[in-house]
Amino acid sequence: MNQPRNFSLHGAVDLGARQAAAQRRQRAAEQAQADGGQPGAQSGVIIDVTDETFNIEVVTRSQTVPVILDMWAEWCEPCKQLSPILEKLATEGNGAWVLAKVDIDANPGLRDALQVQSIPMVLAVVGGQLLGGFPGAIPEPQLREFIGQVMQVAAQMGLASGGPAAPAGPDGATGQADDLYGLADPAAGALYDEAQEAMERSDMDGAAAAFEKVLAADPGDPVATMGLGQVNLIRRVQKYDQTAARRDAAARPDDADAQARVADIELSTGQIEAGFDRLLATIRRTSGEEREKARKHLVSLFDIFPPNDPRVRKARTRLSSLLF
Repeated sequence: MNQPRNFSLHGAVDLGARQAAAQRRQRAAEQAQADGGQPGAQSGVIIDVTDETFNIEVVTRSQTVPVILDMWAEWCEPCKQLSPILEKLATEGNGAWVLAKVDIDANPGLRDALQVQSIPMVLAVVGGQLLGGFPGAIPEPQLREFIGQVMQVAAQMGLASGGPAAPAGPDGATGQADDLYGLADPAAGALYDEAQEAMERSDMDGAAAAFEKVLAADPGDPVATMGLGQVNLIRRVQKYDQTAARRDAAARPDDADAQARVADIELSTGQIEAGFDRLLATIRRTSGEEREKARKHLVSLFDIFPPNDPRVRKARTRLSSLLF
């Protein structure tokens, strides 16, 4: 398996994803109850992912637990052989890693972004980075080996325990609750969970509070920094009248606040480079206080992404050329 590439999956922060995720979980819970409590595709360790929910369900989640992608389609016969094995292993893993299932016919955006040429295809995401994977159906022993390699890489990245979940005890506990995330402070793992759950139920204030607690203890925590940046972006955009914001930006090109609002909207809908370009253009044509406002806002948006994100690197280079 290839080692992690310098490649970021961060993209749009979809404002409806959290509500959609909560609704899916509610439907899944109702279905599981109707099925007599049998685990289903939304059991927590097995989830369905869409173009709209990928950012929160895979990228953000992968900052705290490895995520393995199962790219499939209804017409794919080999997928019907591989998927049940993956689901079995995910259930056995008991939360050590998460299986994210992607129907490529229903989600062409992910199919194109991940360059899926044939299915089934399995990929792994750890810490927001895409790891190696494989196309086609493989036997269970090889699949277990692949998952073991993913867990080893995750451990090297300081993310996960690096091995299979411990056997469940009499009360169903795995004994890994405190060290699942490989964190020096177990409380941080609980706060990540708290933030994730709050985001899924669209409680942005609750998510921000959880991330802020992590940062109070560890100001340099990269996951909490990115998480808080995303939450703050969402909270701002939710307050905007987007039509009025775009009209104001068009009428006042040198108003840094007006341009910042539209840049926020652009990032929230996946137009990352457009948002960066808008603020860079504002910095180029303004001076004094307006220029500094635009600069500060642009730098704050960089925190939403990993530092090695190519779009951030490109924007930082352009910013430096404008300032110096």
